[in-house]
Amino acid sequence: MTSLLEQFLDLQVLTMIFAAVAAGATVLTLAMPFVSTDSLDKRMKAVALEREKIRQRERERLAQGSKVTLRQSPRLYMKRAVDNFNLSKWVGQEEARKMLVQAGYRGQAPYVTYLFFRMAMPAVMLVVSLFYIFLVLHLGYPPLVKIGMSIGAAYFGMYSPNLFLKNKIARRQSSLKRAFPDALDLLLICIESGMSVESAFRKVSEEIGSQSVALSEEFTLTTAELSYLPDRRQAYENLAQRTGLEGVKAVCLALQQSERYGTPLGQTMRVLAQENRDMRMAEAEKKAAGLPPKLTVPMIVFFLPVLFVVILGPAAIRVLALQ
Repeated sequence: MTSLLEQFLDLQVLTMIFAAVAAGATVLTLAMPFVSTDSLDKRMKAVALEREKIRQRERERLAQGSKVTLRQSPRLYMKRAVDNFNLSKWVGQEEARKMLVQAGYRGQAPYVTYLFFRMAMPAVMLVVSLFYIFLVLHLGYPPLVKIGMSIGAAYFGMYSPNLFLKNKIARRQSSLKRAFPDALDLLLICIESGMSVESAFRKVSEEIGSQSVALSEEFTLTTAELSYLPDRRQAYENLAQRTGLEGVKAVCLALQQSERYGTPLGQTMRVLAQENRDMRMAEAEKKAAGLPPKLTVPMIVFFLPVLFVVILGPAAIRVLALQ
């Protein structure tokens, strides 16, 4: 054993072993390009096969949901009233469509419904207010004042559809604001992993649906527009117009610049994601800071009287007992 170890540690033997290893590594390095097969064809075949699977799955999904229509037809009596009175001219068409889209209503049916209620609500409020003021309340005001109150109610009825839409837009934008920073992080991960923009939007729309249905719907529409519109920048502009949020507009602008100039998206999307998270945190801190003033009146009205009763009640009972 000792002699074998001495032979192995001999300088000449170690030199021969290292030379053999170096020669083998050199031969293997030179032979690798000839031995290894080109995997590009296999990868392209795998991509084509996956594309066919996706196409087949989408066809099956469309076939199953062929009975469902995304755009509903307007009601016949509403459409007739809108056409007869030509309401689309005296009501702002583009502004109304923009508000309806931001509220989540798309197609001709919501637009016709909006115009019909803009016409019908003043008349309904006028009739209801006249009936309620003259026949139910029996107010002691002069008839001219009562008529003025009814006209004010009709004026409020004319703007009630706008108030409804603004409330709907505010709630929808609140849902988008809460979920957009997380969706932006997912979009950044998908893009940096090598996915295309369309695939990234599709994947994020599937994942973010449990948190915000509105944002998932917007990303799905953007995916469809990126696939079918001739100008891809128009899809980003439509997304910014449908949401009406500054954070979404900044992201869409970055995507447009990337499409036009070929700038990398990784660092830009990371900065925008951090800015949106900071904006969400700042909004939460603003709401938290506004709670003490809002709680002042309820505490004075509801908590302090009960506190005084609990503290002063036993003393008052003892004083009454001594008397």
